[in-house]
Parts: sequence; C-alpha cells; structure tokens
Amino acid sequence: MDASSEARQEKDQLRFVICGSENGGKSTLLGRLLDEMRIAPEDGPRADREPGIAMDVAWHHFETARRQFIAADIPGGEQHTGNVAMGAASADLAVIPVDARKGILTQTRRHSHIVALMGVRQAVLAVNKMDLAGYAQPVFEAIAEEYEAFAQQLGIERVRAIPLSASTGENVRAGTGAMPWYAGPTLLEALEAADPRRDPVRDPFRLPVERVDLSEPDSRGSAGTIASGRIECGKAVSVFPSGVRTTVARICGPSGDVRSGVAGQAVTLVLADEIDIGQGDVIADRDRPPTAADQFAAHLLWLDGSAMLPERTYAIQIGTASATAQVTDLVHRVDADTLKHLAAKKLEANEIGYCKFALDRRLAFDPYSENRRTGAFVLIDKYTGARAGAGVIHFPLRRATNVVWQTTRIDRAARAHAKGQVPRLLWITGLPAAGKSTVADRLEQKLHAAGVHTYLLDGDNVRHGLNRDLGFTEQDRVENVRRVAEVAKLMVDAGLVVIVSMISPFKSERRMARDLVGDGEFVEVFVDTPLAVCESRDPKGLYKRARAAELINFTGIDSPYQAPEAPEIVLKGAEEDPDTLADRVVDYLNANRNIAHDAS
Repeated sequence: MDASSEARQEKDQLRFVICGSENGGKSTLLGRLLDEMRIAPEDGPRADREPGIAMDVAWHHFETARRQFIAADIPGGEQHTGNVAMGAASADLAVIPVDARKGILTQTRRHSHIVALMGVRQAVLAVNKMDLAGYAQPVFEAIAEEYEAFAQQLGIERVRAIPLSASTGENVRAGTGAMPWYAGPTLLEALEAADPRRDPVRDPFRLPVERVDLSEPDSRGSAGTIASGRIECGKAVSVFPSGVRTTVARICGPSGDVRSGVAGQAVTLVLADEIDIGQGDVIADRDRPPTAADQFAAHLLWLDGSAMLPERTYAIQIGTASATAQVTDLVHRVDADTLKHLAAKKLEANEIGYCKFALDRRLAFDPYSENRRTGAFVLIDKYTGARAGAGVIHFPLRRATNVVWQTTRIDRAARAHAKGQVPRLLWITGLPAAGKSTVADRLEQKLHAAGVHTYLLDGDNVRHGLNRDLGFTEQDRVENVRRVAEVAKLMVDAGLVVIVSMISPFKSERRMARDLVGDGEFVEVFVDTPLAVCESRDPKGLYKRARAAELINFTGIDSPYQAPEAPEIVLKGAEEDPDTLADRVVDYLNANRNIAHDAS
C-alpha cells in the first residue's frame, strides 16, 4: 500500500444527502463544489449506484485534505421522494438548498421531514441564488429563522445556514466579499467540520443471514454482511427470531478464516451447535439482543401511486428477511407544512403517516433510533414488485409478545376426516348483478345434496351483521373482504367447504384470502359477465342509481373492478343458466378430487 492510500484510509468519512425543492440548485451546487476544489479527473467524483439504493440516487465520491465524502444527489421532483429516504438512510448530514427568492417550500419541508425520520440530526441550509436576491441580509436571515424553527420540531439538532450562490461560487468553497455581513463558514468548511455519525461498530452485533453455506461437509455456515457491531471467535450469540443460544466456532472471510469481523464486512459464521438457520434470521449479541415480534409501530413514507389502505397486504423486507404485512391502524397522517397530526383513512403518494403493523410471522428487528441498519423496512407491492413504501420502526407492540397461539389437539385434518371431505374455500367474484349469488346458492344446494358439509357467506348478507359498520369506500371494501376471509379461514379449519360470494373488486384482497388457507384449498371462481349485461339486469336498481349519481363508489361505474388474471374457474354468466354454471364448479371439484376423501 502506497503512502497516499494509507493517508486516505486514515481520514474519516462523511456521507451527506443533497435534497430539497425542485429547482433549488442541488446539482449545480454540488457541481460548483467539485469544480471549486479543482479535482483532477482521475481523483474526481464518480456517480454510481450502491446495492439496494434506488436508481435515481447519484452517489459522488470525493475528498479534501481533511476528509472523505460520499454525496447523494437526489432529484427534487415528487416522484423521487422515495430516493430521499434511501439516500438519507446512511447519511450523516443533509444539505438542503433553498432558492433565496422562493424561500421554504412544501417539498423542502417534506424532504427535511424524511431525512429526520431516517435519523439525520444535522443539516446545512444552503440559501442559494443570493446573487439573484441582491445578496440581501434580511432575505437570508428570514429564511434561516423559519427553517431553524421547523427543523427543531423535526428533531434536527444542528442547522448551519449559509448564504451562497452556486452559479458564482460565493461561499461554496470560499467567499469573495459579496456578503461582508456574513462571517460564518463556507459550505465546504461546514462539511469538513460536521460530526460523522455514530460508528456502527459500536452498536450491538447483528448479522442478517443472506444464505446458508453447505459447501463444507462437516460444517454449516451462515453467510452475510455484518450490519453492526463486532464479532470474535468464541463469542456468545443468539439466533433470532427463535432465540436459540450458541457460540461462534469459526469466522470465514473472503480469503479464509479470521479471528474477528466488524460492521460492513462480509463473513460466514460457523456456530458451535447445529441450529436450524435460514435466510432472514439474525445472529446477534446475546447480551444485547434485538426484538423478535410480529407487530410494531412505525413511521411510514408512502411512495406508490395507489393509496395505502389499512388491512391491505404487502410484502415487507427488513434486512434479509421478508414476510407479509398489513397496516392494522393508521394512527395519523402528518401534514408536510405544519407537522400537525391529522386523522386519515389512507395515505397517498409522498405522504407520511404513523402506523401499526402486523406481520404473518415473527421477524427480528431493532427500533430505528437504536440501530439504523436493522430498524428500517421497505413495503413491496406483491403484484408489481414495485417499492410501495419505506419506513422506520418505532417500537414493538406489547400485544405481539402477550398473545400466544394456543395449540389444540383436534386439528383441521381430524375435523375434515370426521366429515369425510377435503375442506375448500370457493371464492366467487364478479361485477354486481353478474349472477354470483344465484350461482353460489345453486352450488351449495348441489353440494349439500351430495352430502358435502358447506357454508355460504354472501357479501350482502354479512353486511347485515358482521360488516354492518362498513360503507363502500375503497378502504371499507378492503376491510369488508378481510373480515369475510378471516371467517372463511376459520370455517375451512373446521373442515367445511366454504362458498364466498362477494364482488371483492381488488386483486390484492383476493390474494390475501388465498394466502390465508393452505395450498390448493382456495378456488377462485370468476363469473365473467359483461358490464352491459349486468347493467341491463340491475335487479336492485343499483346501476340506475349509480348512473344518476345517487350512489357513489359503485363497482363498475365509479369504483374499479380488477378482473382475476388466472382464476381456477371462469363462468360465462351471460351465456349459460345458473344451474349449468354451478354444475361446472362441481365438475371442476370432482375432477380435481376436491370433495370426498378416497374411501381406501
């Protein structure tokens, strides 16, 4: 290693994110900073993309005689809001450029709120374009005072306001005397003086398992990148969420065995005991363990164009672990300008809310305030694979550990065997007046006549009792389907063949119902009747009222219906009578041996 490389390694590193309102001059400011430093091309910044970071974050690496820097340059448009969270997740400081002529805008406040949520506690307010504001001191002081008060509410502890001009270079690297009334640091000086974040090596040891290494016949290795802390051979650890205790027998690095490892290093741990470990488990410091729970409260930044609706299911990613998650309670939405907590039933794109989550299994995590690497999560749309939201965990919910599943001796198989049948959930979906209820009624009659134990849950009927408190908004429809699906799950567990007849307009909720029961137990039946035919039938006069704007949120008119993409059964409701359609379902069940047990 040459002398210059050794000197470079001795410098500390500061990661910062440049964000704020559109047209605030972010990229121009960063470009001017690099130009003023006269960085040679071979030593200059490189814009690249780091693993797990969104595609629209440009990471620039550069250094001065005092410090190394990694800067995340993020576009200011609302469509890039999610990238602010991704960039700020590993940042020590935020640089917030503001146009001196426009002052603090909503996007400035929103981005500041996001970086504060992601744990950034220091900021540089770059009041840019001061040349276009006549270098006026009162303009700068008014903007600085307003922002500092706002930042204090967010928990940003240190704000350094700097008047500058990216176009002229004033106060970027040096001052030229254009603002003699300002005696503070330049932007570069402020960056050099900023405190780097807490060293993750000082945090409790966490290794999220990425894969299990079975390459050596006599040992089972757990491979991953150390998220925080330090590990040595012989150290006492626990594996979460199981909580099983053991010690570290070997540590394997890229070039062979090592005695220790620290945050940021890729290692494979061989444990002293043979333990069932898989991807997503966390090997952790036994004395300072993470939480293992299936419920928590968190701050959520919503990113998707489709609103976040409580009780809708999403995939969640925490480190290397994944599960299915639901927002069980949207406690409040945060107003971007005032930071007031507002009542809300959903979150739209770029809005921030405080929510309670329930997962389908326990995962290991830490509160984000204690560990930024194991306390952040991403929500993913199950159907598109797109990132729908990003959040930080506040704390686990007590009910997550207070409520334990009570195991009973008589299970689903025993109940089904007593009835001589295989339990199934037949989910009949389609537009209003497609013929769902009629087909469901005929189907149950035929199954009952064949000696099958059934129960029919009709969408209209359950609204007289179980769901009488729900309306027809999108969020109420989600909750309507969730409740019926949970009841149907219990009935399937009782060994019944359950028939559900509901519009159930959204793919995500039908998928949720499918996921509640076992493989092969869910049969989706799509009554595919054209809208024009349904409207011509209109047995309850609902289409007529919807067309007259007397009914709102009516499926097929002003509320969408998402047709199934791959249902097990498609029934053409305009082409055959209900008895024939019901026979087709029975034929499908018989052909797939979905009704009776094999007598042998």
